[in-house]
Amino acid sequence: MLSKMTVGERLFQLVLVAFISLMCAAMMYPFIHVLALSLSSYEESLRPGIHLYPRGWSIDAYKRTFASGDIFIAMGNSVFRTVVGTALSIFAMALGAYPLSKKYLPHRAFYTTFIVFTMFFSGGLIPSYLLIKALGLMDSRWVLIIPTLFSTFTMFIMRNFFMSIPAELEESARMDGANDVRILLTIIMPLSKPILATVALWTAVAHWNAWFDALLYISDHYKMVLQLYLRKLIIENQEQAMQTIMLQTTGDSRPTPETIKAAVLMIATVPIVIVYPFLQKYFVKGIMVGSLKG
Repeated sequence: MLSKMTVGERLFQLVLVAFISLMCAAMMYPFIHVLALSLSSYEESLRPGIHLYPRGWSIDAYKRTFASGDIFIAMGNSVFRTVVGTALSIFAMALGAYPLSKKYLPHRAFYTTFIVFTMFFSGGLIPSYLLIKALGLMDSRWVLIIPTLFSTFTMFIMRNFFMSIPAELEESARMDGANDVRILLTIIMPLSKPILATVALWTAVAHWNAWFDALLYISDHYKMVLQLYLRKLIIENQEQAMQTIMLQTTGDSRPTPETIKAAVLMIATVPIVIVYPFLQKYFVKGIMVGSLKG
């Protein structure tokens, strides 16, 4: 039977809860402020200070943003990059992690050392740019996927997870005539949902938030990703991009540049936030529940 908490323990818990609550509020405030500003009317959006809730509710900023075709082009490119890039990255890293997880792999230590070497040394920005240009990937959507297809750090996390799977499962499959490819696809991958979901989330967030490689390698306006469009709107070419949005609709609505920026920020943030609840459940699941009998 648990003993009752002392006064000091209760005080410590109260302080801890208060501290965590303040931290949560501090992290949530920017999101709430941007959401409230994007839904505020013209007059209220000009009011300085803290915006904790929309005043004079208005969705004019979202109407103007979606009326511009650029936002759909950029979002479509970001969705393509995130979905295709994440799927191919997981498959490529699994192909690298599975053989390295086997102790009987010839020269396993050499391959591991050779791959780890790439974590500490790279060619640099200029050689990478020249290589991309020589490969003919400039101004192609694949330039946003192929160079980032393989993450050494993430691959080793997958390898360590694969090493924790009992070898008896593979041995029984080999007795039934399964080869390495079938074992990987039908046994290892299904049992690795927790790590695959974690890696998928990391990779998807990285692809969704990436903009620098698109800035370097993409010049076609119709291949621009959402984060690069957001950067152009807020930092780089603010007046021109803002006028493009403001002039493509008609009517009496008058969103301010600040509300349009807030609306674009919300549009860029919400999709990746929605993904979290669907993948987070795998983080706490047991790895081998019911996978090995007696």
